[in-house]
Amino acid sequence: MLKNKLIAKYKLLLLIIIPLILASCMLWGDLEELRSLASGDGGDNGNNYTPGLSFTLINNGTAYSVSRGTATDSAVIIPAIFNGLPVTMIENNGFLDNTGITSIVILNGVTSIGQFAFSGCTSLTNITIPNSVTFIGYGAFGGCTSLTSVTIPDSVTRIADSMFVGCTSLTSVTIPDSVTSIGYGAFQNCTSLTSIIIPDGVTSIGVGAFRECISLTSVTIPGSVTDIGSLTFADCTNLTSITIPSSVTSIGSEAFSFCTSLTSISIPDSVTSIGWAAFSFCTSLTSVTIPNSVTSIGDSAFFGCTSLISVTIPSSVTNIGNGAFNGCTSLTSITLVTITEANFGTAPFPGNLRTVYFAGGGGAGTYVTSNPGNAAVWVKE
Repeated sequence: MLKNKLIAKYKLLLLIIIPLILASCMLWGDLEELRSLASGDGGDNGNNYTPGLSFTLINNGTAYSVSRGTATDSAVIIPAIFNGLPVTMIENNGFLDNTGITSIVILNGVTSIGQFAFSGCTSLTNITIPNSVTFIGYGAFGGCTSLTSVTIPDSVTRIADSMFVGCTSLTSVTIPDSVTSIGYGAFQNCTSLTSIIIPDGVTSIGVGAFRECISLTSVTIPGSVTDIGSLTFADCTNLTSITIPSSVTSIGSEAFSFCTSLTSISIPDSVTSIGWAAFSFCTSLTSVTIPNSVTSIGDSAFFGCTSLISVTIPSSVTNIGNGAFNGCTSLTSITLVTITEANFGTAPFPGNLRTVYFAGGGGAGTYVTSNPGNAAVWVKE
């Protein structure tokens, strides 16, 4: 009797345990297969993708592109194979403004992410981009306001224009050494980005690439860059230091305008021109070194730098633009070289310095004032 009861209990336990073991094995197998697919190690890619995705034949019927279709899942898996053919492209606007997506896994094999492909996916927090991707289009992730980090694979050579514009939660981004250019507005208004490492291979940084990155505190520009474009770091209000390499020859218009926490700047002797309003309204800037290589200081180049105390214009400068240092209301000492009246802009300095410079006994030398401000009265030492 006892023996029969024990046998019955064991049978009941087996009926409960065996299905649990089988289910666990199946779940583990599915997870391992997904990991394998995402890393490009193999697997049946064609059977693992989000239901409802839309596939369109491209390249004369030899491959597919993919878009959202009727898919409603928050976690999206984009396959590398469909119906026995490769899926190579995520279409332009493919998942545009899909606010329900929280994560995306792109399986290894996809080579192209189209323009605005995931733009406006405001709930997206995580994306896996495989090494097979070589092209990411204009504005591909723009306005993904919940995206916190992203790793760009080393198969990509260019950060496209506006690729991450308005990704306000993005705190870190890994740019691989393969990248040679950063496009216009690529990281504009990434207000949570605190630091950025620009790899040595980058030669070009586009207009407004890091504009309005208000949490960015420091940045190192590599020696491969030759030009700092217009508005590149404009409105980076917490930027306290910047290293400009000796490879740079020009600083574009408004490149550092309204960097209100920047206290000092050293311009290398490779730079020949400082653009219009390049450092305007850098209100914490107390000192600046202008090298002998500079020949032209643009209009309003340092306009409104209200903490700047002194400035020395080197002998290489032949042109000072209109209002170049106007609004620098703390200036008490200015050293000038010989500049013709035609190349001495309108009101380049606060107060009456221009008038005194061209009056009898003026010209090259050091000028000082005891009443700094817009009405400063200057005398030659």
